[in-house]
Amino acid sequence: MAATTYLSSFWDRIADRYAKRPVPDESIYQRKLAITRKFLRPGDTVLEVGCGTGTTAIHHAPNVSHIHATDISERMIEIARERASETDLTNITFEQAALEDLDLPMKSADVILALNLLHLVPDRHVAISILEGWLKPGGILVTSTVCLGDNMRWFRYLAPIGRALGLMPLVKIFDMADLRKDLTNAGFHQEVDWPTADGRTLFAVSRKPQ
Repeated sequence: MAATTYLSSFWDRIADRYAKRPVPDESIYQRKLAITRKFLRPGDTVLEVGCGTGTTAIHHAPNVSHIHATDISERMIEIARERASETDLTNITFEQAALEDLDLPMKSADVILALNLLHLVPDRHVAISILEGWLKPGGILVTSTVCLGDNMRWFRYLAPIGRALGLMPLVKIFDMADLRKDLTNAGFHQEVDWPTADGRTLFAVSRKPQ
């Protein structure tokens, strides 16, 4: 509970600044969108966990039946709703909730987007298990995860100081091999495995068995 409270208050505090920041690398972001679109179908029900200010949900909404976008930060969700209201889209709903507090039916999502999420949760193994449970058989999990264990292990010593000063969220340190193993152990088959050019992020598309 303490970690959840810290995370929600941290993201609430920086939400307005976050919303004004440009995407760090537009070409990488556009490639992620393009790869994801290949796995979306018009009738899909999509869940996005950790939707932030709603940009990705808004991009993908025209390609699916419905997107339910959630985030731990109330202010992030407020901004997401404001952005969606400026479009003609009517198939996105937003909910403020932590991952573990979401009350969703099992096997209800065709696609789950968990972008920039798994390195920010207290226990990624629990998170992956929860996400797997919400996916329909044959469903798709799209993740984009910062894996600092490959070339920034020293960050594990800096991160607690940053959290104590309120300058950064909880960040878990693990490498890409750890994440691949976690997804495989959860039963997923890898459709896309793309370490992005920054050398720290693994973009993965994983399929749940039928």
